[in-house]
Amino acid sequence: MISPLAYVDPEAKLGKNVTVLPFAYIEKNVEIGDDCVIMSYASILQGTKMGKGNKVHQNAVLGAEPQDFHYTGEESSLIIGDNNDIRENVVISRATFAGNATKIGNGNYLMDKVHLCHDVQINNNCVVGIGTTIAGECTLDDCVILSGNVTLHQYCHIGSWTLIQSGCRISKDVPPYVIMSGNPVAYHGVNAVVLSQHHNTSERILRHIANAYRLIYQGNFSVQDAVQKIIDQVPMSEEIENIVNFVKNSERGIVK
Repeated sequence: MISPLAYVDPEAKLGKNVTVLPFAYIEKNVEIGDDCVIMSYASILQGTKMGKGNKVHQNAVLGAEPQDFHYTGEESSLIIGDNNDIRENVVISRATFAGNATKIGNGNYLMDKVHLCHDVQINNNCVVGIGTTIAGECTLDDCVILSGNVTLHQYCHIGSWTLIQSGCRISKDVPPYVIMSGNPVAYHGVNAVVLSQHHNTSERILRHIANAYRLIYQGNFSVQDAVQKIIDQVPMSEEIENIVNFVKNSERGIVK
């Protein structure tokens, strides 16, 4: 159902069973998949491609021009997957350069006043809390939780199943399975409750993850030495391998 009070450019492509409520605004070069709901006063701007089952709430702006001095009007993209819930006043910018895209995966929940800047990459099943700002070219792996008013500096990489508590300012990479809190931000333990309840992580694996991070954050070793000690001392599993690979491949370095 498309309200006659909404503006939908004739060149926009809308799938089956799409609902567009009064005063929504949809530009040309926009694709919206089946069963999406675009609520009143939401704006879907050119370069945005959206999958199925997404819900976009009032005053959200998707595909905004990037707030980047390198942007000179290129036809860049915002690509959104399926079954995302994008709440009121969210702003998501498309990429800075032609051929690049800001990308949002599937099943994410973006709360009120979230701002995702140019070239951000968010994988699947993440929760981004009220008022959180994610600067350009940051990456969130699967199942990340960012609480309210978190700020990510550009180029940060946040590992999977990580919880970052309210108000944290992040300027380094955050490895998987941890809780970060405070300002300056610091390691606050393993995200054990979420891992056990939603990832079916066993108590044995949780102990191994805790031992790995004890070597990194409490062992008084360099990061490189801590990684080698993890390889030598902690039984290898998919989770431990993910930690080792993340830390070894971090370009910005991990939060101390």
